[in-house]
Amino acid sequence: MAGMVTISEIECLDGVHRIGIATLENTASLNALTYDMLVQLNDQLIKWQDDPHMACVVLTGAGEKAFCAGGDVRAMYHVMHNESKEKIVEFCTNYFSLEYECDYLIHTYNKPIIGWGEGIVMGGGMGLFMGTSHKVVTTTSRLAMPEINIGLYPDVGGTWFLSQIDPQVGLFLGLTGSMVNSSDAVTIGLADWLLLEEQYPTLLDELKRLQWGKEDAKELVTALLQLMEEQVIDSKPTTQICPYLDQIEEACKGFDLNAIAQRIMAIDGNSQWIENAKQTFASGSPITAHICFRQVKEYHSLPLADCFRLELSLSVRSALLGEFKEGVRSRLIDRDGEPSWIFNSVSEVDEDVIDTLFTSLWSDNEHPLANLGEQTLGQ
Repeated sequence: MAGMVTISEIECLDGVHRIGIATLENTASLNALTYDMLVQLNDQLIKWQDDPHMACVVLTGAGEKAFCAGGDVRAMYHVMHNESKEKIVEFCTNYFSLEYECDYLIHTYNKPIIGWGEGIVMGGGMGLFMGTSHKVVTTTSRLAMPEINIGLYPDVGGTWFLSQIDPQVGLFLGLTGSMVNSSDAVTIGLADWLLLEEQYPTLLDELKRLQWGKEDAKELVTALLQLMEEQVIDSKPTTQICPYLDQIEEACKGFDLNAIAQRIMAIDGNSQWIENAKQTFASGSPITAHICFRQVKEYHSLPLADCFRLELSLSVRSALLGEFKEGVRSRLIDRDGEPSWIFNSVSEVDEDVIDTLFTSLWSDNEHPLANLGEQTLGQ
């Protein structure tokens, strides 16, 4: 898969500061992240972080359809399908390590990063977007963690951010892969601001005019976005999740996944949105459901760096297990829509399989992300 990150800089009116713009460009695949794109983005963010004249970063996607629809799972499929166990471990360890390092860098960045989440924001795209200090959605935005469709799980920091919002809602989104529109994204805490697509040029123009260096940079951006959001009237999409929030809360309580599964399927409502949620859950990977359940219920208080360390081992083990490969084959390669999951239902899953997935492949010292969070960033 081709793909690149286009880098540009805008001079501010004070003649001193600059705005950095990183644009994910892989439009044929809805800006899915290749390994090379992650290298480009990570390297550029490190350079900008150390540049005292770089005031603020904007992270966006090329075209109107997507910010980023996820990671390069097709490339992973070909490795999982054709290569030895050792090669699978090597490829997936390298890819996911870099992806999670980049996600972590964004989460802990020393300058404001505006995530312009126009269009589709899914999977690996959510990993980037949720780390940004100022998460902007537009009227066309659709956010989701749809990994249950492909037998992976909500990675890229999902262990962290699905628990930072209401954890019952977070669990529901992970179990059902539900698409969330921009109004609902702001309501449930997956986004901060809702602007119109056509306000993007204005945003860049106004960023040039800010009094950088005189006030806290993040507060300056917050005040600007607040002002811009106030101009958005009557354009906000109709809520889809709000009518069901009480039922979702009730359904996803407790520590019995089988009971939660039954309650999700019994949620009362006749909208297409809730029907899609139930259908995706029912046809999704039972193993993914168990992983997501543990992420939210058992690891909700894990520090951010430890979440990424946990997820790296989970992701590589998922690549070895076969569930992930089968999900990608069914949904993206052969497109038959009939994955042959290892277990037929949530209730049939062998907990020993899940225990193994959550067992680290590495000792603490040998973990590829052992140093994540150790360094003082920006030094």
